[in-house]
Amino acid sequence: MGSFQVLITCRNNKKLLGRVRAFDRHCNMVLENVREMWTEAPKTGKGKKKAHPAVNKDRFISKMFLRGDSVIIVLRNPK
Repeated sequence: MGSFQVLITCRNNKKLLGRVRAFDRHCNMVLENVREMWTEAPKTGKGKKKAHPAVNKDRFISKMFLRGDSVIIVLRNPK
Protein backbone atom coordinates (compact mmCIF):
# COMPACT_ATOMS: atom_id res chain seq x y z
CA MET A 1 0.00 0.00 0.00
CA GLY A 2 1.40 3.38 -1.00
CA SER A 3 0.52 6.74 0.48
CA PHE A 4 -3.14 7.68 0.58
CA GLN A 5 -4.94 10.99 0.78
CA VAL A 6 -6.79 11.95 3.95
CA LEU A 7 -8.75 14.90 5.31
CA ILE A 8 -7.86 15.51 8.97
CA THR A 9 -9.81 17.75 11.34
CA CYS A 10 -7.58 19.13 14.10
CA ARG A 11 -8.20 20.54 17.57
CA ASN A 12 -6.99 23.99 16.45
CA ASN A 13 -10.03 24.28 14.09
CA LYS A 14 -7.85 23.64 11.06
CA LYS A 15 -8.28 20.99 8.41
CA LEU A 16 -5.42 19.21 6.65
CA LEU A 17 -5.74 17.61 3.23
CA GLY A 18 -2.68 15.60 2.31
CA ARG A 19 -1.00 12.26 1.80
CA VAL A 20 -0.02 9.99 4.70
CA ARG A 21 3.51 8.63 4.42
CA ALA A 22 3.62 7.02 7.88
CA PHE A 23 1.56 6.79 11.07
CA ASP A 24 1.50 4.99 14.42
CA ARG A 25 -1.07 3.89 16.98
CA HIS A 26 -1.14 7.36 18.57
CA CYS A 27 -2.20 8.87 15.20
CA ASN A 28 1.16 10.63 14.88
CA MET A 29 1.57 11.10 11.13
CA VAL A 30 4.12 12.12 8.55
CA LEU A 31 2.21 13.98 5.84
CA GLU A 32 3.23 15.22 2.40
CA ASN A 33 1.72 17.76 0.00
CA VAL A 34 -0.54 19.13 2.71
CA ARG A 35 -3.11 21.87 2.21
CA GLU A 36 -3.88 23.44 5.58
CA MET A 37 -7.27 25.20 5.66
CA TRP A 38 -8.84 27.44 8.31
CA THR A 39 -11.24 30.36 8.75
CA GLU A 40 -10.27 33.74 10.17
CA ALA A 41 -12.64 36.34 11.54
CA PRO A 42 -11.62 39.82 10.38
CA LYS A 43 -10.15 42.08 13.04
CA THR A 44 -12.52 44.83 14.06
CA GLY A 45 -11.54 48.21 15.43
CA LYS A 46 -12.93 49.79 18.60
CA GLY A 47 -16.71 50.15 18.53
CA LYS A 48 -17.05 48.93 14.96
CA LYS A 49 -19.62 46.41 13.82
CA LYS A 50 -18.50 43.25 12.06
CA ALA A 51 -18.85 44.42 8.48
CA HIS A 52 -16.87 41.67 6.78
CA PRO A 53 -17.66 37.93 6.86
CA ALA A 54 -15.12 35.35 7.98
CA VAL A 55 -12.31 34.68 5.50
CA ASN A 56 -11.25 31.20 4.36
CA LYS A 57 -7.48 30.82 4.31
CA ASP A 58 -5.12 28.05 3.28
CA ARG A 59 -1.44 27.32 2.78
CA PHE A 60 0.67 24.53 1.31
CA ILE A 61 3.14 22.49 3.38
CA SER A 62 5.35 20.04 1.48
CA LYS A 63 6.26 17.83 4.48
CA MET A 64 5.05 17.84 8.07
CA PHE A 65 4.88 15.76 11.23
CA LEU A 66 1.45 15.89 12.87
CA ARG A 67 1.27 14.91 16.53
CA GLY A 68 -1.62 12.53 17.20
CA ASP A 69 -3.09 14.35 20.21
CA SER A 70 -4.19 17.22 17.95
CA VAL A 71 -6.22 14.92 15.67
CA ILE A 72 -10.02 14.81 16.02
CA ILE A 73 -11.01 12.80 12.92
CA VAL A 74 -9.34 11.29 9.87
CA LEU A 75 -11.27 10.70 6.65
CA ARG A 76 -9.63 8.54 4.00
CA ASN A 77 -10.16 9.25 0.28
CA PRO A 78 -12.29 12.39 0.73
CA LYS A 79 -14.39 13.13 -2.36
